[in-house]
Amino acid sequence: MSDSSVQNLAPRKEWLLKPSAFRRLLSWLDEDASSEGQRYLEIRRRLVAYFDRKNCLAPDELADETLNRVARRLEEEDAIETETPAKYCYTLARFVFMEYLREARKSLDALEEMQRGQDRNDALTVEVDAEKERMLNCLERCTRKLEPANRELITRYYIGRERVKIENRRALAASLGITTNALSIRACRIRDKLEECVRGCVGA
Repeated sequence: MSDSSVQNLAPRKEWLLKPSAFRRLLSWLDEDASSEGQRYLEIRRRLVAYFDRKNCLAPDELADETLNRVARRLEEEDAIETETPAKYCYTLARFVFMEYLREARKSLDALEEMQRGQDRNDALTVEVDAEKERMLNCLERCTRKLEPANRELITRYYIGRERVKIENRRALAASLGITTNALSIRACRIRDKLEECVRGCVGA
């Protein structure tokens, strides 16, 4: 799979998986020998297991994202003949995972920025590299202590910058079935819990 073809399969918020595209995906995965959706479920299960082994926070969502991108290419090009269906899905999954890693690194940077920006006179403000390293270690430990759902929410809440961050928050609120205001309140509560934990850790 070339870099250009992968770039063309980057997420598009305006593209939605339609029933016709899903049926085409099922047929392609079955290689025209109907399994009544069993082949789709098996490949999705393996993709979930792949992302789970990589310690991703939302392996189900990443598996669905991978299959959605396959469906989109099928809809746009009508065929994928370069590889077998399973091999193509796993190849694409590796690119989705690399994107996930890039976003995870951005989210960690955002959490650090969150801590710096709260109050320059706050006890979390660090002046010395050694103290900064200690604070970041505490932040990492405190983040791991959060419930999985809260950890995923606060990480995704701070992904991106400016317009991208706004769009990400709207999408996150929609996925949770709440308003952006309710999401902001929920994120604020989780952030306060994180700050309290970090303060206690740094002061210990």
